[in-house]
Amino acid sequence: MEKISHLSQLDLTKVYSYADYLQWRLEETVELIRGIIFPMAAPGTKHQQISFRLGGIFYNLFENSPCQVFIAPYEVRLLDSTKQVNQSKNIYTVIQPDLCIVCDASKIDSQGCIGAPDLMVEILSPGNSKKEMSFKKQLYEDNGIPEYWIFDPDREVVIRFNLDKASNQYGRPLIFMDNEILESEVFPDLKIDLKKIFKK
Repeated sequence: MEKISHLSQLDLTKVYSYADYLQWRLEETVELIRGIIFPMAAPGTKHQQISFRLGGIFYNLFENSPCQVFIAPYEVRLLDSTKQVNQSKNIYTVIQPDLCIVCDASKIDSQGCIGAPDLMVEILSPGNSKKEMSFKKQLYEDNGIPEYWIFDPDREVVIRFNLDKASNQYGRPLIFMDNEILESEVFPDLKIDLKKIFKK
C-alpha cells in the first residue's frame, strides 16, 4: 500500500473512514466531516491568543472538576448515527475543535474523544468560516452537542448555540459583543469577560 503523506495523493471527492485516516501520515492537518476531507487553515496570531486565554480560564474553572478540558490538536470522533458502532470503519467524522470540554470520562481514550463533548469551541480563521458556520453547526447539532461557541476574532463577537432538548435542534443563536460577559447555559459558573479575550 502506498504511504500517504501528502493531500495530493488522496481523492478529495471520495468518502473516507477513520480507518483510512489512521493510515495517513499527512504533513497537512485535516479533518473528516461525514467522510469528506477538509484541510485546516493554519491558526493566526489572534486565533492563538484567544485559544490561550480561553484555555487558561477553562483550566482554572475545571481543575477540580470531573470535566476535562482539551485544546487543539485533539481528535474528537463522532459516530455515524445510523450505525452506532464504535469501530474505525464505521466512523466518518474526525474533527479537531479549538477547545472542548468532556464530562463523561467513558468517552475519553488514548486517541482522543469518542462521542459528543459537552461544549465545543471553534475560533474562526481566514478560509474556515464556512466550515464552522455551516457544516460544523449542522454536524454538532446532529450529534447532540449541548453547546457550541464560535469566536470571530475580526468582528470580536461570539455566537453561542444551545441544543433544545425537545426538538434536538439548536435554537436561535445568541450573539455576545466584545464588551459583554459570555455565559454558558450548560456550565452556569462559566462566565467570561470578553474584553479580556479580545484585548489587543
